[in-house]
Amino acid sequence: MSTEHPTVLFLGDSITEQGSWDQWLPGERTSNKGVGGDTTDGVLARLDAVIAEQPEVIVLLIGTNDFGNHRSSVEHVVRGVESILVTLRRELPGVRLLLVSILPRQADWCAKIEEANRHLRQFVATCHAQYLDLWPALAEDDHLAERYTEDGLHLNADGYRAVVDELVPALERVRGLPPMSRPIQAIDLEEAGA
Repeated sequence: MSTEHPTVLFLGDSITEQGSWDQWLPGERTSNKGVGGDTTDGVLARLDAVIAEQPEVIVLLIGTNDFGNHRSSVEHVVRGVESILVTLRRELPGVRLLLVSILPRQADWCAKIEEANRHLRQFVATCHAQYLDLWPALAEDDHLAERYTEDGLHLNADGYRAVVDELVPALERVRGLPPMSRPIQAIDLEEAGA
């Protein structure tokens, strides 16, 4: 067992669990803490194991099962995700946090998911996290694009490719920022002069 800390820890439900993050991000030491069927409450209950790994970056994608399986309110989901982020920031002050938007799924859930995502996008700066909105890459109108899914919820190989295409630059951005929330520099002066 390696004693090296993961560079990127993925935290979430089956969409995270089914990802081959180590293959798709060969330059990283990844840790997959996705649990099929998990909810915001489930992630909160297992944060000690995440904190113990001391990762450099945590990618959090959670919330769809709260809506689908548990019929939770938008408020419950938002509060749960906010609690996860606040706890991680308090326990791992130097970690880079990347919150991924709740992904599109069947059209029935569109309004709740979009409302939750709106609140979460506004909240992330409060705990010095970044936000990755995957809705534009994966949605077709008000649902998960059919080419990215077999069941309207989980991602197929093409869906994961679309996620990784967005995730790689997001990880570069989250690493390039100072630990506290300052605006992104439009031009990297060292690169511009090279």
